Amino acid sequence: MKNLVVGAGFSGAVIAALIANKFNEEVLVIDKKNHIAGNCYDYRDENGIMIHKYGSHIFHTNSEKVWHFVRQFGNFNQYMHKVYAVIDGIETTIPFNFNTLYNVFPETLAKKLEEKLLKQFKFNTKVPILEFQKQNDEDLKFLANYIYEKIFLHYTLKQWGVSPDGVDGAVTARVPVYLSKDNRYFQDKYQGIPLNGYTKLIEKMLNHPKIKVELNTEFLNQKADRIFYTGAIDEYFDYKLGQLPYRSVRFEYETHNREFYQQNSVVNYPCNYDFTRIHEYKHYLNDKSDKTVIAKEYSENFVIGSNERYYPVPKDENTKLYNQYLELAKQESNVYFLGRLGDYKYYDMDKAILRAIELFEGITNA
Repeated sequence: MKNLVVGAGFSGAVIAALIANKFNEEVLVIDKKNHIAGNCYDYRDENGIMIHKYGSHIFHTNSEKVWHFVRQFGNFNQYMHKVYAVIDGIETTIPFNFNTLYNVFPETLAKKLEEKLLKQFKFNTKVPILEFQKQNDEDLKFLANYIYEKIFLHYTLKQWGVSPDGVDGAVTARVPVYLSKDNRYFQDKYQGIPLNGYTKLIEKMLNHPKIKVELNTEFLNQKADRIFYTGAIDEYFDYKLGQLPYRSVRFEYETHNREFYQQNSVVNYPCNYDFTRIHEYKHYLNDKSDKTVIAKEYSENFVIGSNERYYPVPKDENTKLYNQYLELAKQESNVYFLGRLGDYKYYDMDKAILRAIELFEGITNA
């Protein structure tokens, strides 16, 4: 076997497509799931609604290279993602911005806080919450504590199982305080959802005479000249140094006999209920149906054989353990680890694609 790719998500599909198209070499892609596209997998249900099986996936990137690459395999709509949250019973936008400020506070107090914020920070800048808490002004201290309590503390406890100061700063920095009136969750140049879904996009990526795909297939140390492994790096080495921790996610689906359940695709519940958020999929591609499907999302620890790995847990001790596995990986001269599980890194889709492209370029130039 010339090339074996383990995993048919974005990372595996991109590297397979590049090898087949650029090297004209045969590639076998295997996946233990019964479908391609990994956690980006989507499908149309009996109501004609495109369901994201593993939670909402919104494509966004500033990389011209990534955008040009994915556009070869499908067109995207112009969807720009917004996230709402229920704070003190008020549905408002997050990240917390000036619009949120006026939604949750009386106008006179909001105006006073806005003026102080603009003296302290530049407009249109993002400040991580743990940095934002370092205030001397009493009014801004009050605001920082309010945002921490109402948006970050309980949500982080639910999603990660620890308080915000117990996770890496990169986690809390993903939802900063945004000194702006921009309600979009992402500010990337390119944003959207594939018009035919992610599964069709990846299916087209893998549609090449040199590529063969085998599903329901475990990696059992098959041999190949090159192996591209997008599974968990600790699993590859049979957990010989210990298990890398992950958080997992469980979805409870509900179908409702109404056009819409909520006014937005995603609504977060930082302080209420056991679920972290509710997804409503019709919003993404403007699907038309008399019914709607929602998914309530619950976070939980990953347990081998019970659920899926979703989020690597970013802590110093986990990074240290991953680096030890990385040293083992260097001894595997023909095995390349990539993807969220292979690199033990929280990748957005565009970053996973770019990582695969750059890995291929490294092989090409070697």
